[in-house]
Amino acid sequence: MDIEQISLASIYKKRKTDRDIFQELMPTKVKEVLLVATLYDSYSIVREGQFSDKIFGEYLQLNLYAAPRFTSVHSKKDAIIALNHLDFDLVIVMAGVDKDTPVKTAQSIREMRSSVPLLLLVNNNSDLRYFQKERRKLDFIDRIFVWNGNSNVFMAMIKYIEDLKNVARDTQNGSVRVILLVEDSIQYYSRYLPMLFTTVMTQTQMLVEEDAKDELHKILRMRARPKVILVDNYEDAVKIINSYRRYMLCVISDVKFEKDGVDNEDAGIELLNFTKQTRKFPIPLLLQSHDITNAQRAKSVGADFINKNSESLSMDILNFLYRRLGFGNFVFKGLDGLPITEAVNISEFQEKLKVVPAGALQYHGSRNSFSTWLMARGEINLAEMLMPVQTSDFDSPEELRQFCLDAFKKVRFEKLKGTIVNFDPEFVSASRFIVRMAKGSLGGKGRGIAFICNFIENIDFKKLMPEMNIRIPSTSVIGALEFDKFVEMNNLYDDIYSLNDYNVIRKHFLESEFDSKIRKRLMDYLQIIKRPLAVRSSGLFEDSLLQPFSGVYATYLIPNNHEDIEVRYQQLETAIKLVYSSIFTESAQAYFDAVNYKIEEEKMAVVIQEVIGHEYNEKYYPTLSGVAQSHNYYPISYMEPEDGFSVAAVGLGMYVVGGENSFRFCPKYPHLNASALKDQLRDTQKQFYAIDLSMKDFDLISDGEDAAIKKYRIKEAELDGTLEHSASTYIMENDDVIPGVHGSGPKLIDFANILKYNHLPLADALQMLLKLFKEAMGSPVEIEYSIDLEPAENGKPTLYLLQIKPLIRIEERVEVDITSVPEDKVFMYAERGMGNGKIEDIRDVVFVDPDKFDKMKTKQMASEISKINSEFEAQGKDYILIGPGRWGSRDPFTGIPVLWAHISRAKIIVEIGLRDYPLDASLGSHFFHNVTSMNVGYFSVPYNSRASKIKMEALRQQKVVTETEFIKHVEFNKPLSVLMNGRERKALIHC
Repeated sequence: MDIEQISLASIYKKRKTDRDIFQELMPTKVKEVLLVATLYDSYSIVREGQFSDKIFGEYLQLNLYAAPRFTSVHSKKDAIIALNHLDFDLVIVMAGVDKDTPVKTAQSIREMRSSVPLLLLVNNNSDLRYFQKERRKLDFIDRIFVWNGNSNVFMAMIKYIEDLKNVARDTQNGSVRVILLVEDSIQYYSRYLPMLFTTVMTQTQMLVEEDAKDELHKILRMRARPKVILVDNYEDAVKIINSYRRYMLCVISDVKFEKDGVDNEDAGIELLNFTKQTRKFPIPLLLQSHDITNAQRAKSVGADFINKNSESLSMDILNFLYRRLGFGNFVFKGLDGLPITEAVNISEFQEKLKVVPAGALQYHGSRNSFSTWLMARGEINLAEMLMPVQTSDFDSPEELRQFCLDAFKKVRFEKLKGTIVNFDPEFVSASRFIVRMAKGSLGGKGRGIAFICNFIENIDFKKLMPEMNIRIPSTSVIGALEFDKFVEMNNLYDDIYSLNDYNVIRKHFLESEFDSKIRKRLMDYLQIIKRPLAVRSSGLFEDSLLQPFSGVYATYLIPNNHEDIEVRYQQLETAIKLVYSSIFTESAQAYFDAVNYKIEEEKMAVVIQEVIGHEYNEKYYPTLSGVAQSHNYYPISYMEPEDGFSVAAVGLGMYVVGGENSFRFCPKYPHLNASALKDQLRDTQKQFYAIDLSMKDFDLISDGEDAAIKKYRIKEAELDGTLEHSASTYIMENDDVIPGVHGSGPKLIDFANILKYNHLPLADALQMLLKLFKEAMGSPVEIEYSIDLEPAENGKPTLYLLQIKPLIRIEERVEVDITSVPEDKVFMYAERGMGNGKIEDIRDVVFVDPDKFDKMKTKQMASEISKINSEFEAQGKDYILIGPGRWGSRDPFTGIPVLWAHISRAKIIVEIGLRDYPLDASLGSHFFHNVTSMNVGYFSVPYNSRASKIKMEALRQQKVVTETEFIKHVEFNKPLSVLMNGRERKALIHC
């Protein structure tokens, strides 16, 4: 697979839901109608009121939102003028006392506009015999109708043309059904068509009321109504049946009409027999005749019969539509044909399908009743699934019952996948959609995971990456409106926004109560979900495209394994409340100040996800967790910045995002590793995080986010049997490593079996996903992921995507030319870094004195820097921060473990290498993300670099403002100039 050639446009195939199908139906509409009628004929139609009002009234009554506009003219001359100046979708010519003039007018119009449908409307029943006899000669007229005193004949004429124009496309796109009416009597089809159209649309409208989501959805579903096609001879009828064999809903036929150019007394019977022979399964048939002796003939071909002379003809047809076409309630019948019970709507139908006797399944299964009834309700996908199935395909009625119930479930899930669905206990364990537990915005993280979910469901990853699954964990979201509701219901507003003490604010949150509705939903959720849970913050601003917050709020992992569900509920509720209160932490407050937002603007949604992993000796963790970014600020060898990178580790992902020793690789070049073997062994992952399942009682309030998490030696993962594909073993005799955990040598976490020997195509998957997500979001991206090597239900391992966020960079072109600045003015030059733009107003530098640096006391250094940062906060000033190792690392032995709040006023950060303290430029994800999103310059100056440099002696010559045991704050006489070229990753600071 050539990943370079894959583009989003070529593989993103948005799955068509029923709603999408409805959108595509009826593309051809009659919007403009030209009516040619004498003043007298017009008056006989209108009588009182306006004709257009009558037509609009008909449409309004049937909930049709776009009535056509009529343009009336009274002569052929006026008609020709109108046709020359306007476009019309339909022309109706009225014929009254004078028959010749309207016919000649129609002929002239046909010559002018051969493609515009042309109908003749007879206004005199006494002239019907003439037009009935001459209709074959009037071949320039598409169809003749008769005015029967009701304006709904106009609606029927319009719908007749629309259905004729749309039937081919709509059956193909939306499996829309077809009602075939075979009738050669102008008088009768002029009566039948308005009745059929009105009945079909009225009944369809009633059916969609029960489950249409909104008014637009109702209108769209009306488009899926059956098409009514009128023909008047045997050959045309056979052509329609052959063309739309799969989509025929029923055939309503006269007995006598033309066959082979002559009237045939048996044409109707022959047509119904032909219909039965060409159909795989039967459809309702109706024979109608003046002669009631034809009732027996109808019975012989399995058709219903209606007497044309009946005083209740309209009601007879209506009853047929109800009984046989699925417009009414579904009446379950036994093998004897007698009713057992009935269902009013889809959900009731599904429930009764579970319990009706086996005989009812046989009776309806042999008649294809289920599919017909479901299609009438616009359940296109479900009806399509059931249509080809016959009772003979199953060994027993119970197998048929289970097949139908499985089809309901499958179609329901297919409809919902990739979407956000309202809470239902049946849905919470699924990973194909997001479950909304409460209303409101999903927040940044929630929005990101919802986007991933939708994205995955609209791309055929089974084809692109057949060796593995790509999914999200089962995810539920408590919308941000619940936060507002919680604050308001517990009268917290004044307290939380006026106090500056986080501990007091947190206490208020913990003592407050959720309302009964969300409590019940959380309890229902826990009844089903038994795996450990991650309760994540999802603030409105978090991971947003404009100003992402990252790692500022809290995430709590809980084992969710206590025997008492009440205890599990309390643990979950406490975690949610602590996430809510994390808006008011010192770190969050500093971030709000830094980006100039008011804390009152923030609202908190909460994402609850199943933690990916398995239990190993009372530990719960995934095989591998990682972060991948589409832009690499520290490329090596022949890598390009656009190739991206990933950092992975055994166990929970907090090891990676915290910046501890993890394995860094480029998905495009997974074999490339520039570090020497001794450096790899020194810097390899030696510990990992897991949820401690033995700790069923823990204290989130006192112990915080790490309350249920424990750090283990990597040796314990080896004992758990989870390192087979994650580690390599060092063979001292050969000074080499071999993939796997065979032998007693030290273990190197390098994921060699996965990345080099392709046990799992992780590198290809990440490369493809980063490329596609970058294109989809319009900016560089970062994704967090976990791998479960245990086979899923389809026998394949699974890559779970946990989060996505944009990486914001301002690409303003800035030239950095070291030769243009005198050597004595250059304070720092770096060729590895990030940031873009020009800064010329910073005079202050805070740095860790290299002579005093002690890697055992980095926590103390972080504390000293935090105090100095507070002074800058109070003064509203920015500074340049310089120090050895990785800034923001969670591991105090690889860098200074500052939080973002500790250095929030640092506008430029420089990491320097010392003799025994090298740099590997592996930043913690959250810290890194905040640096890039706020366009803070971040530069790396390795020890003894040939190109990069920093003049520490220049710092010692400046005025000292503050000095602690390890840290100095100095001030330059005049502002420094900082130049950052983000494209070339070069930076220069000069006096």
